[in-house]
Amino acid sequence: MERRRIGAAALEVGAIGLGCMPMSWAYTASQRSGEHSVRAVHTALDSGASLLDTADMYGPFTNELLVGRVLKERRADAFVSTKCGLLVGEQHIVANGRPGYVKRACDASLRRLQTDVIDLYQLHRADPEVPIEETWGAMAELVAAGKVRALGLCAVGARAQRRAGAGMHDATVRQLERVQQVFPVSCVQAELSVWSPEALEALVPWCASRGVGFLAAMPLGNGFLSGTLTPGQGFEPDDVRARHPRFTAEMMAANQPIVAGLRRVARRHGDAVTPAQVALAWLLAQGPHVVPVPGTKRERWAAENCAAADVLLSSEDLAEIAELPSALGSWD
Repeated sequence: MERRRIGAAALEVGAIGLGCMPMSWAYTASQRSGEHSVRAVHTALDSGASLLDTADMYGPFTNELLVGRVLKERRADAFVSTKCGLLVGEQHIVANGRPGYVKRACDASLRRLQTDVIDLYQLHRADPEVPIEETWGAMAELVAAGKVRALGLCAVGARAQRRAGAGMHDATVRQLERVQQVFPVSCVQAELSVWSPEALEALVPWCASRGVGFLAAMPLGNGFLSGTLTPGQGFEPDDVRARHPRFTAEMMAANQPIVAGLRRVARRHGDAVTPAQVALAWLLAQGPHVVPVPGTKRERWAAENCAAADVLLSSEDLAEIAELPSALGSWD
């Protein structure tokens, strides 16, 4: 698989990563299986997807424990990315960016992941009660201590900013400019996909101009762009899509032309190519610094996602995808 570099630290990863979140967080709990998930991680690594993306809040904590089971055997094959900054309560999630907490969170993540160093440590959300420079400074000290190799920032408040009339990623860019003065940003993670392309307006170019990597979160539109979901199928109450305005029966039906367009492009590349692979290949075409991080908990989808790196889209393909209708039923 093609290799890509992340940020000033020049860390190499496979062209496509593996999002581990669905294995223990946000998606249907009844379909989770630790053993299936472990096999999916092994399959991804076997297929060249070295980047494993997790966070201490997923579970909470159980996602890192799961990834740690694999790292115990295959640490040399993996590029480990985890996150700090969010605490999960019974009915709420709160930010905590206090330096002391960040350092304790890192030590706890290292134990759960069964490793002595985290390749990419990301700030999940900034704490409104703590200057982000203080949080970032504590994270930089972790690099100096040899516990972390590089730092990243997750985009925050994007849709709220758009409702307020600002650019969708203005708040994130301001945060990035501030923390860059403290310690180099190696990577930014934000939602980016065929049906949510907003990061292309400012955030992806910001990264490209500074040699910063970009991790494309939710690259398959929470599964919609795979073409495997049926309008009106419903989701279990614990599934994030049960509350997502693009996953009502009406909106799923209205957005089928997007999947149909991806399927048309896929057919030009052979019967074995899927809409999901075209959606991932589209992301790879957005720049050498862009790394899609599709989430899955099954071996089959892990292997299929990794194979998308071999799908090379033509200028005709990209033009056709650019003409697809915008998604309906957004958060705005």
